[in-house]
Amino acid sequence: MSAASCLLSEDQFLCSICLDVFTDPVSTPCGHNFCKTCITQHWDISTQCQCPMCKEFFKQRPELRVNTFISEMAAQFRKSSQKKASSCSDQRCAKPGEVPCDVCTGTKLKALKSCLVCLASYCETHLEPHQRITGLKTHQLIDPVENLEGSMCKKHEKQLELFCKTDQICVCLFCTFSDHKSHDIVPLKEECEVKKAELGETDAEIQQMIQKRRVKIQEIKRSVELSREDAEREIADSVQVFTSLMQSVERGQAELIGMIEETQKTTEKQAEGFIKELQQEISELMRRSSEVEQLSHTEDHLHLLQTFPSLSVPPHTKNWTEVRVHRSSYVGSVRRAVAQLEETLSNEMKKLLEAELKTVQQFEVDLTLDPDTAHPKLILSDDGKQVKHGDVKKNLPDNPERFSSCPCVFGQQSFSSGRFYYEVLVKGKTKWDLGVARESINRRGQITLDPNHGYWNVCLRNENEYKAAAFRPVRLSLKSQPQKVGVFVDYEEGLVSFYDVDAAVLMYSYSGCSFTEKLYPYFSPCVNDGGKNSAPLIITPVSHAD
Repeated sequence: MSAASCLLSEDQFLCSICLDVFTDPVSTPCGHNFCKTCITQHWDISTQCQCPMCKEFFKQRPELRVNTFISEMAAQFRKSSQKKASSCSDQRCAKPGEVPCDVCTGTKLKALKSCLVCLASYCETHLEPHQRITGLKTHQLIDPVENLEGSMCKKHEKQLELFCKTDQICVCLFCTFSDHKSHDIVPLKEECEVKKAELGETDAEIQQMIQKRRVKIQEIKRSVELSREDAEREIADSVQVFTSLMQSVERGQAELIGMIEETQKTTEKQAEGFIKELQQEISELMRRSSEVEQLSHTEDHLHLLQTFPSLSVPPHTKNWTEVRVHRSSYVGSVRRAVAQLEETLSNEMKKLLEAELKTVQQFEVDLTLDPDTAHPKLILSDDGKQVKHGDVKKNLPDNPERFSSCPCVFGQQSFSSGRFYYEVLVKGKTKWDLGVARESINRRGQITLDPNHGYWNVCLRNENEYKAAAFRPVRLSLKSQPQKVGVFVDYEEGLVSFYDVDAAVLMYSYSGCSFTEKLYPYFSPCVNDGGKNSAPLIITPVSHAD
C-alpha cells in the first residue's frame, strides 16, 4: 500500500469539493470520487443532481456507498503526509504559502527574515551572517515576504508600505515627500481591507452571474426537452396521418380495381350467355340443314311432298341484329376515385388545421393598442382593445412614433423572441389590414406594405378581395369571409401565419422570414368610407373550445 501511494500524486487523494484528503470517499456513476458528506450536502442545496466534475445529469439521485479501496488508499496517504509534515516541521521546511529560504539548496527551509538590502530571504541558518558580521547588521530586516524586488520602490529603494489613493499605486515613505506630496496616502493594510471588501462585492456579483447562467442552462435544457417532446408528438401525429392517407389510397385503389373487375365479369358473363344461345341455334340450324340436304336427294316423291312443308322454311330463331355486348366504359372512374381521395385528404387537412390552430392559440398574448402611434383620425377605445376611423383629425403631439398619413396603429407590446398569437374581430368591415411590422419602419407619409419595407400582413379590399402583401401581392381564395382573424408569429422560425378562426382555415403564411429587431402587432381599420366601413377592429380573447 505504501509503495502504491508513493506513485500517486497528492491531487489524486483530494476531494474536488472540500479540497482535502478524502473522508469516506464515494464514487458517482460517472466514475468521479468525493467525500460522502461533501457530495451529499452539494446535492442537498443544488436544484439538480449532477456530477460537480463532468456535469453529467442524473435523473434519480444515485445511492452512494463508501469505496473501501479508495478509503484505504486515502488513509495510507494521510498517514504518509502527516509523517512527512512532521519531519519537515523538525527541519523547519517551507510549507505551501510560506516564504522559502533563497540560499538553501535541495529542501528549502522556512525563511525567518527578508533583507531589503540583499533582496533575499533567509532561514535561521543562513540568517546568521546578518546577526554576526558588522556590515550586514546594518541591513534592514523585515518579516519574510515573496517577490522582494516587486515590494521595493525602484526610485528610492525603500519598501512599498503605503498606498496613494490619488494615483492608485503603492509607494514608499519617501514618495510621500516628493512625487506624491499632498496626495491621499493610506497604509497598505488599510487599503487592502477596502479592496477586500470590493472583492467581496465582486465575488457576490460573480456568484450571482454564475447562478443566472446555471438557471439559463436549466432553461435551455428545458427548452430542448420541450422541443424533443414536440418533435416526438409531431412525428407520431405525422405517422398517424400519413398511415391513414396511405390506407385511404390503398382502399380507394382496391375499390376501383374491384369495381372494374366486377364490371368486366358481368360483361363476360353476358357474352358467355349470348355465345351459348348462339351455339345452340347453330346446332339446330346445322341439324335442319342436314335434313334439308337429305330430302333434296330423295327419290321418294311422296315423302318429299309430305315433308316439304315442315322443312321449307328455316326454324324459328332469335333476331340477333340488335343484340350487342357493350364494352364497359371506365371513363371518369379514376377521376371519381381520386376525387374521393381529395375529399378524404380535405377532411384530414381540416382536422390538422383545427389541431394546429388549437396549438398556436396556446401562445395567446394580451395586447392593447398604443395611442402614441395612432394616426390622428383613429379612435381608440378606453381599454385599448378597439380602433376605428373617424372623420375628425384630432390635435395630437406629432411624435416620431405616430403614423402621419396612413390610418394605422401599433400594439403597445413588442416581441423580439419566442412565439405569440392574438385574434382580431373584423366582422362588419369592408376594408382592413392586419399583421406585424418592424420597429424601424417608416411611419411618416405614404407607406408600402410588404416584407421589403418591414411589413407582414393580409388585407381586405372591396368587400371580398383578400390579399397577402408579399413581395408580389397574392390573391387569397377563401370559401368564406373571415369574421375573426388569428395572427401567429414564431420569431426564431421566421414564420407569420393568418387564420380564419371560425372556419379553422389557414389564410396565408409568410415563411423563411429573417427578423432582426423588435416586431409590433400592426392594425389598420382603413377609412370609414362614408360609414360603410365604420365597424371597429376589436382585439378579442381566445375562446378555447373543448
